[in-house]
Amino acid sequence: MKKESKEQTQEEVKKEKKKKNPEQEKIASLEQDIEKLNNDILLVKAEMQNYRKRKDEETASLLKYANQDLMLELIGIMDNFERAIKLDDNDLTDELSKFLAGFKMMYAQLVEIMQKYGLEEIEALGKEFDPSCMEALMVDSDKDRENNTVLDVLMKGYRLKDRVIRPCRVKVNQIENNENKGEDKDE
Repeated sequence: MKKESKEQTQEEVKKEKKKKNPEQEKIASLEQDIEKLNNDILLVKAEMQNYRKRKDEETASLLKYANQDLMLELIGIMDNFERAIKLDDNDLTDELSKFLAGFKMMYAQLVEIMQKYGLEEIEALGKEFDPSCMEALMVDSDKDRENNTVLDVLMKGYRLKDRVIRPCRVKVNQIENNENKGEDKDE
């Protein structure tokens, strides 16, 4: 009888294991599903944080450079004021001299306002040519100056905060190297 009861208990244990196995498999499957869903939630959270960060950066950039188009339009007006101011004050009548003085005051006020909102002129004359903020329209050769030095500013360039909105248009010094010319003739 002991053998029979041992066999019955073993059979019962096997039956219970079979009953438990489907339940355990189902539990394991559900735990995997939960883990997958948790990972998906973490992924979506990370994507949302990145999206918010990117949108905040875009919004900050838009606000920082919101005046760029207006500044570009006003730079053209500043150029015209500069041309008018370059007139020789000595050859003008008193009435025209008064107009010129008024232009100078308006120009100074316009420059002050533009600087207040982050516009700054790019200094180029006598500096080394920098292609990131200058365009070389002409090349000249002056042996008294260093190579790649800006000889003349043909049109002023401007920077709004840290962005170049109009590059300087300049004449650059290019010293021709006579040694290189001699080598070309030999070849």
